[in-house]
Amino acid sequence: MGAHHHEVVSVEEQFEFTADSKRNLLIGMGIGAALVLVGAYILSQGGGHDHDAHAAAGHAAEHAHEHGAHAYHWTKRIIANLWVNSVYFAGISIIGMFFLSYNNLAQAGWSAVFRRIPEAMPSFLPIPAIIILVLAVFFGDQLFHWMHEGIMDPQSPNYDAVIAGKQGFLNKPFFIIRLVLYFSLWYGLWRVLRSLSIQEDEIGGTDNYEKAIKYGTAFLVVFAVTSSTSAWDFVMSIDTHWFSTMFGWYTLASWHVAGLATMTLTIVTLKERGYLKAVNESHLHDLGKFCFAFTIFWTYVWFAQFLLIYYANLPEEAIYYRERFTGYGGIYKAPFFINILLNFVIPFLVLMTRDSKRTPLILKIACWSILAGHYFDFYTNIMPGTVGENGGFGAVEFGFILLFTCAFIWTISNQLTKANLIPRNHPMLEESLHHDIA
Repeated sequence: MGAHHHEVVSVEEQFEFTADSKRNLLIGMGIGAALVLVGAYILSQGGGHDHDAHAAAGHAAEHAHEHGAHAYHWTKRIIANLWVNSVYFAGISIIGMFFLSYNNLAQAGWSAVFRRIPEAMPSFLPIPAIIILVLAVFFGDQLFHWMHEGIMDPQSPNYDAVIAGKQGFLNKPFFIIRLVLYFSLWYGLWRVLRSLSIQEDEIGGTDNYEKAIKYGTAFLVVFAVTSSTSAWDFVMSIDTHWFSTMFGWYTLASWHVAGLATMTLTIVTLKERGYLKAVNESHLHDLGKFCFAFTIFWTYVWFAQFLLIYYANLPEEAIYYRERFTGYGGIYKAPFFINILLNFVIPFLVLMTRDSKRTPLILKIACWSILAGHYFDFYTNIMPGTVGENGGFGAVEFGFILLFTCAFIWTISNQLTKANLIPRNHPMLEESLHHDIA
């Protein structure tokens, strides 16, 4: 049983981003772009509005005050899709840094052998950062009710006293400053950690490791605040009247488990392609346990938020779920329940046994379920408040998912080529190579 743990495994591994892989990803991006264009054309011709008839029955009018100050234009669905995907992938990217930082702080040795994977993930951050900033600056009023003209002005017919009360936090200059701060701090601290890690490969010793613990801890302090405030800014402020004090935790839980699933999927895929020979069943078992545990944590936060709102039954809170259950002709009901199925039921049942966490195929099924599920999580959080009854799932949605996924894989693959796949001089490497859980 334990024999393979004591074989000498080479720690010299270079990842090769092959021409084949690049071609496949470019084809994927091409298909994604074509789907977006076809979808945009269909929307511009008035397609994708098959729900208007039901919505007109009264659900849309009910929330006109909240979301309907602006006339709908089909480009709004494009903008909302860009926002959903950018927020989702920005979160997955930064979780790589989060994982490294708490492993550094805990001085956990088990993860040393595959730490290059979470280390590569934040390299994607500039792409969603640019998209989010451009959308916020130029198309903010398409996404956020609180950016509408005259909403804070008591003299205006659009005046909204509830939103005006939040003006100290929800104003465009401060909003843009916060967005810049999030991405600068996240990306900047990652660059420091990445360069320390690469230097450690070259010169050895423990100096860089100790510095990495300090910078990782600084990141955890920053992320303790920004993970919540960014969740309010990216998602919660779309439904400006509504708020939940658990929303920061909820979004962090969603990002975290999606990031862990991305990491696990990448490690399993690399292993199948002959890389990461030093990663053994015990490493996979622990990654499976992480995915299993945080699936349960996300569900706990989701249910706690839902239950409190359900039994208090206050109109200003319950409207959030009412919109997603029966609002807009019920078009968000299916994604709402798919979310629970993919994010809890499937991973919980699939990853329950010990053997399942050690079986690459089962790990992949669970990880794909989690990743698809958390896309739906952000979809159901963002779409009702931005496009309302004009939402749906068509070519535009699939196209953007494909585009972002291929761009993400490209960026991470490219980053993996820049350093040895196993951190050869990591102080905890020996412990990680012999990681064995009975």
